[in-house]
Amino acid sequence: MATVIPTSEEDSALAVVRFATELPWADAGPEVAEPEVSRLCFEASECVVAGRWFDLVSLMLTSAEVIVSKVSEKDLECIFTVICNVVTKTESPDEALEISKLISAKITQQPNDRPALRLKILFNLYNLLENPYSRFYVYMKALNLAIDGKVTENIAPSFNKIDSFLKEWNIGIVDQRKLFLAMANVLKENKSSAKESLKFLTKYLATFSAEDAYTLSEAKEEAVRTIVEFVKAPDMFQCDLLDMLAIGQLEKDAKYALVYQLLKIFVTQRLDAYLEFQAANSTLLKSYGLVHEDCIAKMRLISLVDLGSDETGQIPYGLIRDTLRINDDEVELWVVKAITAKLIDCKMDQMNQVVVVSRCTDRVFGQQQWQALRTKLATWRGNVAHVIGTIQKNRITEDGMQAMQGLMTR
Repeated sequence: MATVIPTSEEDSALAVVRFATELPWADAGPEVAEPEVSRLCFEASECVVAGRWFDLVSLMLTSAEVIVSKVSEKDLECIFTVICNVVTKTESPDEALEISKLISAKITQQPNDRPALRLKILFNLYNLLENPYSRFYVYMKALNLAIDGKVTENIAPSFNKIDSFLKEWNIGIVDQRKLFLAMANVLKENKSSAKESLKFLTKYLATFSAEDAYTLSEAKEEAVRTIVEFVKAPDMFQCDLLDMLAIGQLEKDAKYALVYQLLKIFVTQRLDAYLEFQAANSTLLKSYGLVHEDCIAKMRLISLVDLGSDETGQIPYGLIRDTLRINDDEVELWVVKAITAKLIDCKMDQMNQVVVVSRCTDRVFGQQQWQALRTKLATWRGNVAHVIGTIQKNRITEDGMQAMQGLMTR
């Protein structure tokens, strides 16, 4: 197969049109193929002269899937480099977006055929675009291609830059919603990325507000999925899910009310409440892939954190034993587990059989916790200002005394 070698920009575009036309007509014979090839090449020349860039790309993509299936990866990348480069010619952002949509549609048509190469082509297109929304559109297509083609590992590293992307794209809430959900789906299959997937699911749910009453129901499935993923996560013990409207709608939902109740147990209650729930709803838990032993382990740590939040700052060994439903010789083991998970800072007083807690992680971090943090910061700021004022006052006094002593020695 001959490689398309770009010379001038016009020649390379026409070469791609010729190549794309000749390939599907190769078996028809030159007497049949040549008139058709000549006609399309002439039409492509007119597009170049008239600056009809969208029409030119349409001609170049006439046999896109045939090209993708038959040419080498090197040739394919060269061909689509020429095609994608057409977006740099138009001065209209709207036309650039339409061209991007056309190219993206062709590239994502067969996601399981050379998916990594197709993704690379979309990345090349993305880098050629100047309009922020066009870039966002292509990025979304790349996300969906990565999911459908099972090459999510090729796009997941870009998530580290998502904050800067959002600033650049300046997209609205609806588009943010689509983005966060797609990113969560990219990370869904990778167990090592479960925590990151949950983070983007939470961001997705947070986009729904009271103004979205008519569309709130579309988030039900994802709200349930978020709850289940939070309960499953062995290293996540704090959340603000109960404050979200997308989660709150499940409380009285005929189908999902029990899932909401489960979340409430994991966020606000202790092990005994979970065990009672599990006894009545074991089939429900299994249907969501929740393992009873894992849930017990997580609830024991959560319950220990809850005990540590008591104002006395001391937890008797016996209370830990009874609350966690463990043996006496397991108490210190679970305290160590909580310390290792950075849920509490404490000392174990074996002589008096108590755990002395100096710090405890809040199970919920919502408006109340933000207000408490704000109060603490204000107090800290006031204390620092008082110390600075005292230092300055003492310095002035000291400078005055030194001046007086200087006068007296004269």
